[in-house]
Amino acid sequence: MNHRKDFMAEEEAKKVSEPADALQNEKTEVDEKAEFAKAGKKSKKHVEEVKAEEERQARKIETQKAEKEAAEKPKGARPVTRPLIERRGKKYQEAYKLVEKGKAYSLKEGIETAIKASPAKFDATVELSVRLGVDPRQADQNIRSTVVLPEGTGKTVKVAVFAPLDEAKKAVAAGADIAEDAEFLNRLEKGDIEFDVLISTPAYMPKLGKYARLLGPKGLMPNPKAGTVTTNIEKAVKEAKAGKVEFRVDKQAIIHLGIGKVSFGAERVAKNAEVFLDALKSLRPASLKGQYVVSIFVSTTMGPSVKLENLYK
Repeated sequence: MNHRKDFMAEEEAKKVSEPADALQNEKTEVDEKAEFAKAGKKSKKHVEEVKAEEERQARKIETQKAEKEAAEKPKGARPVTRPLIERRGKKYQEAYKLVEKGKAYSLKEGIETAIKASPAKFDATVELSVRLGVDPRQADQNIRSTVVLPEGTGKTVKVAVFAPLDEAKKAVAAGADIAEDAEFLNRLEKGDIEFDVLISTPAYMPKLGKYARLLGPKGLMPNPKAGTVTTNIEKAVKEAKAGKVEFRVDKQAIIHLGIGKVSFGAERVAKNAEVFLDALKSLRPASLKGQYVVSIFVSTTMGPSVKLENLYK
């Protein structure tokens, strides 16, 4: 019974307090309206609009200030970063110290320096990079050819031949690793392209058209300019095995070519370099008016580049 009386008493108190709360809220609204009217303002909405406008003006001033500061900064200013050499590994930095900055080395001396500065633990490739003054977009200036390096490349070249059976037998005798007729197409169907050079006869080239997308991106599509489309299969195989390499200018007008291994020594690598540079000089386009060979650099895999004297301008 006592609990019931307490509950009834609470309910009565709520009924009494609700009208009182409503009366208080109404009084507060009336006071706010009186305050706005006394201050000469029409409504609370007007005050909020004025406040929003003040905030907008403050943001506008901040934006103008930021734009002014940006305009006062020097054009082209970039954040300060460490030189590229400082971001290289310790071994490369030590190797870089062996190369005299700004010096143009003779061919043999430059190759000796590049080999000495090679930081790789494996038998690195020695590479020549030649910048030309040609425009590769012009057909007659798109330099592309082949050269037989007298000392070889230091790589084991796997040669494949796609030709009639009688020619295939001659190719095997000349040293070809793969020499097949129709069976070769079955290899390509399976995606088996475990070879470095592909040689074909002109009559068999149309049969390879179907596989251009497979062979082309890997640089394996036979090409007459590269000497891999020929009727003299035996000679092509012997040259490929002896160190015949293809070179061509890229979009940046630069030719990159591996000319041997560190283990060859400077003298053997220099012989390969001389043969390549002489072959390159003989390909100067007749339409070229300016300088042909702009610069020559030699480097090893993972090693710093060494500038060479330009005797092939």
